[in-house]
Amino acid sequence: METSEPTVLSPGGEKRACPEEELAHPIKRPRIQGKEGKNGGSGSQLSLDLEENDREEDEEKELVEGVEEEEGDGETFADMMKHGLTEQDVGILKFVSDHEGFSGILKERYSDFVVHEINKDGKVVWLNDLTIPAEEQEVPQTESEEVQVLTEEQKKQLEELQLFKNKEASMLIEVMEDTKERRTQLHKAVKTMFPGLETKTEERDGRKFIVAYHAAGKTALAAPRKHSWPKSRGSFCHCVLYKENKDTMDAINVLSKFLRVRPNVFSYMGTKDKRAITVQEIAVLRISAERIAHLNKCLINFKLGNFSYKKHPLKLGELQGNHFTVVIRNISGTDEQVLQAMTSLRDTGFINYYGMQRFGTTAVPTYQVGRAILQNNWTEVMDLILKPRPGAEKGYLVRCREEWARSQDPEEALKKLPVKRCVEGQLLRGLAKYGKKNIVTAFGLIPRNNRLMYIHSYQSYVWNTMVSRRVQDFGLKAVKGDLMLRGGTAHVLSEEEAVKHTIHDVVMPLPGFDVIYPTHHIGQAYKDMLASNDLDINNMRHKIRDYSLAGAYRRILIRPRDVSWEVIHYDDPRIPLVHTDVEKLEGKPPPVFPKEGKYRALRMEFSLPSSTYATMAIREVLKMDTSIKNQTQLNTTWLN
Repeated sequence: METSEPTVLSPGGEKRACPEEELAHPIKRPRIQGKEGKNGGSGSQLSLDLEENDREEDEEKELVEGVEEEEGDGETFADMMKHGLTEQDVGILKFVSDHEGFSGILKERYSDFVVHEINKDGKVVWLNDLTIPAEEQEVPQTESEEVQVLTEEQKKQLEELQLFKNKEASMLIEVMEDTKERRTQLHKAVKTMFPGLETKTEERDGRKFIVAYHAAGKTALAAPRKHSWPKSRGSFCHCVLYKENKDTMDAINVLSKFLRVRPNVFSYMGTKDKRAITVQEIAVLRISAERIAHLNKCLINFKLGNFSYKKHPLKLGELQGNHFTVVIRNISGTDEQVLQAMTSLRDTGFINYYGMQRFGTTAVPTYQVGRAILQNNWTEVMDLILKPRPGAEKGYLVRCREEWARSQDPEEALKKLPVKRCVEGQLLRGLAKYGKKNIVTAFGLIPRNNRLMYIHSYQSYVWNTMVSRRVQDFGLKAVKGDLMLRGGTAHVLSEEEAVKHTIHDVVMPLPGFDVIYPTHHIGQAYKDMLASNDLDINNMRHKIRDYSLAGAYRRILIRPRDVSWEVIHYDDPRIPLVHTDVEKLEGKPPPVFPKEGKYRALRMEFSLPSSTYATMAIREVLKMDTSIKNQTQLNTTWLN
């Protein structure tokens, strides 16, 4: 759930997803966590469903917007979130430091959360160069043609149309010299100079016109036109994408529509948060740097630069991590409390819990669905996904669930859904097609990553619970029976070895058929927990191969790198407190802060490996529940 409201952290965390969270792990072999992206390790950034149904998605968005405008009654978000999850519900219980927590506001502005990707070479990705590679600076033939066929006034009008400044839906360019060659030149000129515009030829009152208009639907997503591509150049244009307040897949969809290509020509190493400023590397198949750079004139809150050509795309999970710049405004902690908290984060780190966004926002957590899948209890899987539940949901979802509870008719419930491609819609489609006696087949219509998300959520729930138990019983030291990795293989520590290692070397398993467990009593606790859930820890292979869990290993503690911080004084809560990449490119000076001010903010920087949660690091600093339920209650108190 995304919100524009500030998040009050009154020793706590944020209520938005960590910028680098994975939805699904590869499950074929055990490994240490930390090398996959948010959508798993498949290397495919967008599902085939998304690629094939973009027009349907646009229509659904229009329907949803219309529905949302009508919804103004019912419970408030704060009331609905009274039914949400807390950290205790998902096993997040312990802290590693003993400093006193303090309150603050995270993401009062989206610019208070800045994420820079760390690429596979271990370098932080910055946007600091907007120039085109040298070989692209030559003016192509279409450019020279366009100079001859378009007047300056026509170019101005086309630019206004492209930027939506022209209130007209289209623009007419009269063909004075009516030949096929001339019309072709005009078509090419418009499409080359103004990505996102389409053209067609029309005859009006006996005169020929080229009509320029915004691409939409199937036209916008047609296959890219064939342009000559130098053989010496790599097939992929790599560049840095800077974006504000938009998540990665939404950004890719915008770029693809303006470039008139399918989203699957884009690749990237990880998805990034929406309510933030993020900087990441992307690669585009056979689209020139010049065409991509032209979008800098068209798009707001985007910037593309640092262009280069390479022979390979990017793959999910290739990144090493992310560098965060986080501002927590209006903090209550003293300078001494801040020093203690940040010193502990730097020197000791934080418990590597899976964050709250891993488990959903409603009263039916995703791990319960995952548990039912592993139990092969498909009726319960269906009921958990479709039954009415208290919690923050769109009105149309509430009506769909109520219809399902009343009639148990998937076709009738589907009629209540303007958005059919949500999980509930996909499952109902499957049930309508295959019948309620074929729930497994119906469930299979849900995209694979979404299905695996449920069982990985259960793994995460078990891991969080067991790590809390491990820290409670043995503290922050390595002990006999703990596990550590040697060359990717788990090894049980002897008493002599435990003395030579620290808690930072210790890993804990996510349950699966190809992992080992600690030999002290926490290993038995794993077995007991799964047994209480009617699962056999020694038989984690499922009848359906996709749902067989190999397991993985995850470090108990993460110690951030490159940790720095400062306490800033300010008077105006609207002023930005971070100097962004774009501001630096534009030559804007960094913000200047008074020595004394009405408010105080903690600005901190740190780097984390992939698959770890920035929310859990912030939780350790502020010492408070990071759940939406808790933060919404704090927001309500603060706003009142």
